[in-house]
Amino acid sequence: MRRVPRRARAVASVAVATLTLAVSALPGAASATAYRRRPAVEPTPVGLPVIPSALASGQSCTGASPTEAHAQPWTVSALSLARVRRLSQGAGITVAVVDTGVAPDAPALAGRVSAPGGAGKDCVGHGTFAAGLIAGRADDATGGGVAPRARILAVRGTGRRGEADPGAVASGIRSAVDAGARVVYVGVALTKGRPEMTAAVQYAAGKDVLVVAPAAPDAIPSAGTGVGAVTGSTQSAPPAQPYFPAFIPQVVSVEDYGEGGTRPKDAPNVFAADIAAPGDAVVSHGPKGTGHFIGSGSSLAAANVAGTAALIRAYEPRLTAAEVARRLVVSAYPAAIPVLDPYAAVSAVSSPATATAPPPESAIRMPGSASDAARGRALVVAAVGGGLVALVAAAAVIIPRGRARHWRPAGRDGQDAAR
Repeated sequence: MRRVPRRARAVASVAVATLTLAVSALPGAASATAYRRRPAVEPTPVGLPVIPSALASGQSCTGASPTEAHAQPWTVSALSLARVRRLSQGAGITVAVVDTGVAPDAPALAGRVSAPGGAGKDCVGHGTFAAGLIAGRADDATGGGVAPRARILAVRGTGRRGEADPGAVASGIRSAVDAGARVVYVGVALTKGRPEMTAAVQYAAGKDVLVVAPAAPDAIPSAGTGVGAVTGSTQSAPPAQPYFPAFIPQVVSVEDYGEGGTRPKDAPNVFAADIAAPGDAVVSHGPKGTGHFIGSGSSLAAANVAGTAALIRAYEPRLTAAEVARRLVVSAYPAAIPVLDPYAAVSAVSSPATATAPPPESAIRMPGSASDAARGRALVVAAVGGGLVALVAAAAVIIPRGRARHWRPAGRDGQDAAR
């Protein structure tokens, strides 16, 4: 094997080291790559009944699931629930669920649900399922909700069978605000009713209440199945268009993604979204019994974001609703649509009265507002490193030649020879 000259090896090693340093300094590169990497083994279907978003014609109310989950779903690790719960569990925060209702006696929510005006009757089950994602108790087999100590205020925003109504949603947002909710989760996405829902959202913003909603409806089912089905054939997804209340500026608009880091197959197209969160093959409780259901859709991703908002509001009560909304987005993993990171969203908040030191092994993600400075530092490091490489390369060529010539100026060799 031919030996590589010593100075060539030196130049190569410096170049490689500088290139590595420059690449590692680019902000967000590692986390964005990790988010897009698909798992070695594709997720397999879970043998649980599907929770509907609305009941099809002739379909009876959702009953108890005969199956209980025996393993925590992928969302528990994706949301880093064990880590973020060391900082906050949402205690003292009420999250309103404007949806199909919430069953007060659901095992994961018992004792923490208020359901005035008949909102405790959930024929569809979607509202109870979403409430479990938001605030299900931590020791549940599913891993519990994002904010297991938050309280739930059930507000009916649909008809008995889940048929969405803009007036009911707008009225539900207002009544939730008046009842003391700090976060309002809306489980539907509508193409009509923009004026009344805009007025309701502005009312909430004026009372410092954050509204979270899905950027698109859940998966469109084939005939005879409930909205939000994750199995069976589906109709063609409609073109992307604005949905309300998500498209209203003060609302945190959420789209879903699955275990592989991509949106579910045949999911409705999203016109615009502020943030993405786990929403495919998520597991929670239904309105009756101890069994579990599975669901998919942006409405369920929005439930995870609403739970995270409750964690932030409990950890730092002095933040306004607008500041909480910004914290959710700027602390997220960088991607085309920022990806929810509950631990970063909570740990980035500091308060002498409420802050708790994070575990020493846990790195704190800096907020997105610092990204420009980080990028500037990365460019400076890369430029300086490149200059050093050029200097070393030049020295590797010039110094040996100078030594061979005994540091005589160019042209002296011929003159000396002539003498």
